[in-house]
Parts: sequence; C-alpha cells; structure tokens
Amino acid sequence: MKTLVIIPTYNEVGNLEKLVANIHTIVPQSDVLIIDDSSPDGTGKLAEQLTKRNKKIKLILRPHKAGLGSAYIQGFKYALNNDYDYIFEMDADLSHDPRYLADFLKYAPTHQLILGSRYIEGGSISAWGTGRRTLSYLANIYARVLLGLPYRDLTGGYKCYRREVLDNIGLDSIISEGYVFQIETTYRAHRKGYTIKEIPIVFKDRSRGKSKISRKICWEAIWKVPLLRFRRT
Repeated sequence: MKTLVIIPTYNEVGNLEKLVANIHTIVPQSDVLIIDDSSPDGTGKLAEQLTKRNKKIKLILRPHKAGLGSAYIQGFKYALNNDYDYIFEMDADLSHDPRYLADFLKYAPTHQLILGSRYIEGGSISAWGTGRRTLSYLANIYARVLLGLPYRDLTGGYKCYRREVLDNIGLDSIISEGYVFQIETTYRAHRKGYTIKEIPIVFKDRSRGKSKISRKICWEAIWKVPLLRFRRT
C-alpha cells in the first residue's frame, strides 16, 4: 500500500526538517508531500534541499499564500493522480506527533477515515491556555450539534483518508478554509456513509514559530458551519 503524508507549510523553517525526519522514523516507507506557500522565512528553500537528499520527499511550491484548504485539496489531487492508497494530513509545527502514524495505519484497512482526536479518552491538549481550550471545545460542540455528527473532534487536522473517500467527496466543490475545512471534509465523508473512527492523540502546542489562527478563521467557522447544513438541504 502506498502512503502519503501531506504537510502544508508557511513559515515553518524551524520545524520542517525535524518533522520529516521523525515521520520517516515511524513510517520509513511513506512519501511526504510538502506544500509551501512561498514562505518568506525560507521554508520552501529548505524543502527543496530535503527533496534532493531524499527521493521520498516531494514538494509543491505555490506562488503566494492561498490558504490551508486549497493546499490540502491540491495535495489530495496529487495523491489521487499518483495512486496513493492512504493519505495523511498533519500540521507542520510539531503539534502532531508522528508516533501516532502507526496507530492510524493500524485502523486504515478497516476504516475509511481516521481522525486524530483530542477529545476522546486518552486524548488531550498540552500547553494551551484556558481561552484557547474553551474556544476549541465550544467550536466542536457547535459543529457537532448543527451538523448532527457523533465525532468529538471535528476541527483537528491530523487525519488519514483512504483514497476512495477523497475520490468521492467532491473536492472541487469544497467551500471552506481553516478549521471549517476539517469539519467539511469529515461531514462529507459521513454523509457518504464511509466508516469513520477517532483515535486518541495528545496535541502539543507549537514550540517555535507563530500560530496561524486569526479572527477571520474564527468568523468563517461561525457562518460556514450552518451553511454546510443549508447546502445539504
């Protein structure tokens, strides 16, 4: 089975090399696709150097900052066009521990989408303040109630898809960026009847660089989650 880990990057030069090395320690057979939005800190240049050292590292350089959702969609299409069977998404800031990749792969033969969850037994968040914890927890309740979903962690970005999911959820019609992108892709997979499993992860706050969360991302979540339900109707 061919496995691809997709990592969108923007200003992650201090984290990228360590992350890729840790991924290949856990899943040495996996390819890694870095999608960089012309990071001014030199992340793209570092990624180019990594591709020259290791043929299992792939790179897409984009001309400007175009957003998380569009990066993942481009990565998903790359995976489908290159016949990958299991497709991961994960953050570049070391908040997603690569050791969990083995846990995802354990369930991938029997589940079509696996979600890394901070909010089930065994999962947790390390080093977040009360305000950010509350915002994340309420955002998940909001999405769960409005969309009628049973999953505890809808906003997390550590996931593993089987290729048939990405082939059938309508990538070209996805309307979301940011955290809503994660909600929308899971919602679409759920509506299609795919088997979805949550596994516990410990989420670690970044130790280097700056968080990408913004007011724009928060407002998008408020108005686009109901829109997903409306579009279904």
